[in-house]
Amino acid sequence: MTDGRRSIRLGVTGATGRMGREVLAAASDRPAFEVVLAVARSPPDEPIEAVEIESADAFDRLVADREPHVVVDFTAPVSTATYADACADAGVAFVTGTTGLDDSHERRLRAASERIPLLRAANFSRGIAVLDALCARAVRSLPDYDIELVETHHAGKRDAPSGTALSLLETVESERDASERVHGRVGDSPRDADEIGVHSIRAGAIAGEHEVVLAGDHEELRLTHRAGDRGVFAAGALDAAAWLAGRDPGRYAFAEVIET
Repeated sequence: MTDGRRSIRLGVTGATGRMGREVLAAASDRPAFEVVLAVARSPPDEPIEAVEIESADAFDRLVADREPHVVVDFTAPVSTATYADACADAGVAFVTGTTGLDDSHERRLRAASERIPLLRAANFSRGIAVLDALCARAVRSLPDYDIELVETHHAGKRDAPSGTALSLLETVESERDASERVHGRVGDSPRDADEIGVHSIRAGAIAGEHEVVLAGDHEELRLTHRAGDRGVFAAGALDAAAWLAGRDPGRYAFAEVIET
């Protein structure tokens, strides 16, 4: 593992996007990190202080020449898979928070993880990790309660349900057999006992909210997480980057980061 007293050489993809900017800002506040490359598909609207944004088309060459210890990626599925391939070729650890990946993208990440340490998380919030654990416990403890999940994000978010919502749903389904996801309701639609209702809201500039509702005949339990600022996700991604750099090849989870 990278010596904590040494600077961690960091690469950032999608550097002009919402999360790319957050990662660069968070890294600038952490003396342990040195940004050695930052790439984007499009140039920034205005200069980003102390960081040169270079073309994503040059990523393969840059990641080989600049020798980062780890790359942090928040982009789009096709780009993420391409960056992971390049990092595997260069022997560089890869952290990604991209969601909406299909089976072909996941196969490429699995292949990359055979050559480099790779960590993908739908959400880098420590609070979400705790919510996931609480959700599992609640579903086990309340086996006959109805379950609904509501997730809310900014108007520009492309994938629905969110990657975090899908992860929470997988947790619910791991604790309850024979469940069926129902996305929204319209018309004559009474609830079946084995349903898990899933609802996605897109509005404004909301950073992220997830609520799991468990309801019985005489009570309800609501488990809610709200992110007030995207900085919390950037901080978690950098925690993951620092933890991952220097590890053996393999696929790692964010839960391993917060448990150490």
